[in-house]
Amino acid sequence: MASGMEQFASSVSVGVFRKAKDLQKRILFTLLALIICRLGTYVPLPGINPQVIAEFLKQNAGGIIGLIDTFSGGAVGRMTMFALGIVPYISSSIVVQLMTSVFPTFEALKKEGEVGRKKLGLYTRYGTIMMAAVQAFGIAAGLEHLSGSGGPAVTIPGFFFRLMTVLTLTGSTMFLVWVGDQITSRGLGNGTSVIIYAGIVANLPSAIFRTLALGRQQSLSYPVILLIFLGIIGVLYFVVHMESSQRHVPIQYPKRQVTRGGPAVAQNTHLPLKINSAGVMPPIFASSLIMFPATILTFISMSENSWLRVASNLFARDRLPYMISTVILIIYFAYFYTALMFDPKETADNLRKSGSYIPGIRPGQQTADYVDYLLTRLTVVGSVYLAAVCVLPEFVVTKMSLPFYLGGTSILIVVSVTIETISQVQSHLMAHQYEGLIRKVRSKGGL
Repeated sequence: MASGMEQFASSVSVGVFRKAKDLQKRILFTLLALIICRLGTYVPLPGINPQVIAEFLKQNAGGIIGLIDTFSGGAVGRMTMFALGIVPYISSSIVVQLMTSVFPTFEALKKEGEVGRKKLGLYTRYGTIMMAAVQAFGIAAGLEHLSGSGGPAVTIPGFFFRLMTVLTLTGSTMFLVWVGDQITSRGLGNGTSVIIYAGIVANLPSAIFRTLALGRQQSLSYPVILLIFLGIIGVLYFVVHMESSQRHVPIQYPKRQVTRGGPAVAQNTHLPLKINSAGVMPPIFASSLIMFPATILTFISMSENSWLRVASNLFARDRLPYMISTVILIIYFAYFYTALMFDPKETADNLRKSGSYIPGIRPGQQTADYVDYLLTRLTVVGSVYLAAVCVLPEFVVTKMSLPFYLGGTSILIVVSVTIETISQVQSHLMAHQYEGLIRKVRSKGGL
């Protein structure tokens, strides 16, 4: 009986999917946009020597360059037009969102609704252009001082090379921002996260093959490699479990008469509060904030005794200052983004207006305080979980010289975006199914 019901449900879902033309268009649009993004990661900057860039990345694969290459989908290793990726946009978003909490003018814009959001989005794009230009100029200046066994990295250095690099990298970043907006509005949603997700997933097969190659080169024994993959599976299971975990707060609605002449019945439901309400954004924010100065420092020519060199070495990925900074930033952004996305006072007001309440809690301010108390406790667990998943596996990855695509941050992004995308698809299918039922009822004269 159960298997028959499952087959029936799956056949209904497949049938609904075939009829959901809008969902098919959204999926195809998202795939096309991601293909364009991937093609851009193979178009190299004009006037550079790819052999020197590849040699430089191999020498610095265990540092911040490996992380930047992960978020750009391998574009940094090839030094292509999408080398900056979408990181400047994320950094600018952090700055603008912080300003909404500090400056009353930006806070007022946040409360103005759609008009205010458009203005904040415009400021975010202006900030993206500035940050992308600064990082692009730092990369251009650093490339001019970079050389390897194949000669200098730049064939014809000078003003025109720097100008061309700044315009190309900045324009490419803004193009990715536009593509992300299109995926959000016309695709499956979460455009920024989906672009980063696509870059990580596209390089996962090569990361697995490179890990297996370490066994053939006898850098790692095969039992150790087996333990590494078992550990990755364990981390995957843990992340899926934590991302799906929720605290159900009971909600009771006022009594309603279900049947004519029958007794009034109280309806009960629940308010779902996720353990990780902030999602994947805290580790992305933390990594982007660390990568902004590190991108410039990596390409700047520094003497061995300069304080910039000392600071750059201290914040290498396997050093304690980097890990402590990452943990602090992840915890901070977990609280910040949770407070940004979930307003307990607004939730309490909505419950009060609908006449519903939490059993044992008075409506109004007491409900808001109770929800805020629960959310704070859940965020403690969620932020510690995020920090542990992002820092501990990547420490092992760095020590064993494994590809960063197998690190904790990459796994978290892949799992979180996959779950969100599946939820988006299911919501579109349910909406289409309800629309079909309504049309059938109207055709029969029921409405």
